[in-house]
Amino acid sequence: MYNIFKKLLFKLEAETAHNIAIFFMKFLSEFPKLNLHSIDHFVLNKKLQQNINGIKFINPVGMSAGFDKNAEVVKALASFGFGFTEVGTITPHGQSGNSKPRMFRHIDERSLQNSLGFNNRGSRVIKKNLQNVYPFSTPIGINVGKNANVPGEFAIDDYLNMVEYFANLGDYISMNISSPNTKNLRDLQNSDFVSELFARAKELTKKPMFLKISPDLSPDEAIKISLKAIESGASGIIATNTTNDYNVVSNAMHLGGISGIALKEKSFTLFKEVAKEIYGKGTLISVGGIDSGEEAYKRIKHGASLVQLYTAFIYKGYHVARDINLELLDLLEKDGYENISEAVGKDL
Repeated sequence: MYNIFKKLLFKLEAETAHNIAIFFMKFLSEFPKLNLHSIDHFVLNKKLQQNINGIKFINPVGMSAGFDKNAEVVKALASFGFGFTEVGTITPHGQSGNSKPRMFRHIDERSLQNSLGFNNRGSRVIKKNLQNVYPFSTPIGINVGKNANVPGEFAIDDYLNMVEYFANLGDYISMNISSPNTKNLRDLQNSDFVSELFARAKELTKKPMFLKISPDLSPDEAIKISLKAIESGASGIIATNTTNDYNVVSNAMHLGGISGIALKEKSFTLFKEVAKEIYGKGTLISVGGIDSGEEAYKRIKHGASLVQLYTAFIYKGYHVARDINLELLDLLEKDGYENISEAVGKDL
C-alpha cells in the first residue's frame, strides 16, 4: 500500500509531498478508530523498554526533529510505532524559512537534501499544539533554535527563552546549533557558547537537555564541544545533524544539508569517535542514515541508548519503526540479551 502511495507522492515536489503527508497524518490523529497503534505497528516488548534520564522509553526508535516541525502529528507518529518524537526545530517567532524550492530527493541514494531554514509557526502556536497532547504515552523532545534574523551575539537569548517557555511541556530539550540551513548558525558550535548555553539553561529547567552536533565537525572538535556540553549541564549528545558535504551524493545542489543513506557512514564514523569519549558520561542518541534494525543495533552497540530517523520513513514507509524494532528483538535474542540496555556500548 505504501509503495503505491509513495509513487504518487514522488511525482510531487518533495516539500509539497511532505505537507500532504502531514495533512493526512493530522486526519489520522483525530480519528482514534483509524489509529494503526491498535493494530500491529507498535511493538510492545519489555526487552526494548528503558528508563533513560528519568524518562521511560517503550522502544528506542524515535522520529528525529525536522519532520513534525509544528508538533501536529505526535499521535500519528506513535501509531506508526515510534517510541518517541522530537518536534521542531522551534524558534521563538514563526518564520517562513528559506526561498523555495528547498527540498530535493536523491532517489538512487535514498537520501534527501533540504535548505528549509527552521520554517515553523513559532513558539506560541506550537506550545498550544503541545498542550493538546502532553503528557503523552511516548516521550516528546523539543528541538529549539534561533530565529534567522537574530545576530550570533544575541543567539543565546533565543535558546534560553525557549527553554523557559517550554519548561512545563515535553520530556527533554534538544539544542540545535548544527543545522546547515540557517546562515552562520554553525558558528555557535564552539566551547564558549556551548558552555554558557548549558550552564545558564540548567538554571531554567530540570528536564534533560541534549546538544545536537554536525557530522561535518572533525572528531577532535566534536569531542571537545561534546565534553564541554556535558561538563556544563547537558545530559547527552545527539549525533548527527545533516551534512553539507555535497560529495556524498551525485547531482547535489550546493545548499542546505543532506540526510539519509548517503549520510550513513559519515554520521556513524563521527558518532563512533564521540562515543569513545562520551559513553558513560552522558546519554548518546544516534541519528543519520539509520534505516534498518542492523544499522540501529550497530549504533546501539557503539554506545547509543536511542536512535532516530526521518529519511527512512520517507523511503521505506510507515512500517519502518515497527520493522526496526522487530529486527532489534531478533538481534537481542541472537546475542542472548534480556534487555536492549545490555547491548548499549558493547562494541566500544
